[in-house]
Amino acid sequence: MSRITLVEYDPLWPSLFEARALSITALLSPFVREIHHIGSTAIAGLAAKPKIDIDAVMSDEGALPELTSRLSKAGYTFHGDPYASGLWTFTAATLPYGTRLYLCGEGNAAHAARLLFRDRLRERPDAAAHYEALKRRLAAEAGSDWEFYTGGKRAFIEAVLASSPTKKAPPSPAGPSC
Repeated sequence: MSRITLVEYDPLWPSLFEARALSITALLSPFVREIHHIGSTAIAGLAAKPKIDIDAVMSDEGALPELTSRLSKAGYTFHGDPYASGLWTFTAATLPYGTRLYLCGEGNAAHAARLLFRDRLRERPDAAAHYEALKRRLAAEAGSDWEFYTGGKRAFIEAVLASSPTKKAPPSPAGPSC
């Protein structure tokens, strides 16, 4: 397993997301209702793993086998639902940054939490700076231990979600995307 690596923020990330979102929309039409840029690459100035994280909300979860087939033919690797959160995970070794795509159904709690976490960090640069420092420390300590890295972020993520003044915090986002 390779070492957990963070790269400095790249101002290309938003435009790479837009291009990939268009491609994914075309590939998965008419079964995708909305697409969101999530994770650290969606937060200006924040260091991140070198992957563009994307959540795509399916209009029909029954289409998952068809969408898995389409994505596989387009070069994506299917990883199942590794966190049992209803986020079906796919990766592609796209350049210059990889793509991690999560398909979920409408109303998915983990997806809602990821959007809220992203939005809170966009609104609060102080929280984003603390999160980056935590991620850098954890990446240095974790080596290639994803459970250590992800688990080490959980309390911070839950605190940020709980601090939202306008919404009740949904369950913590699952997985290493944030």
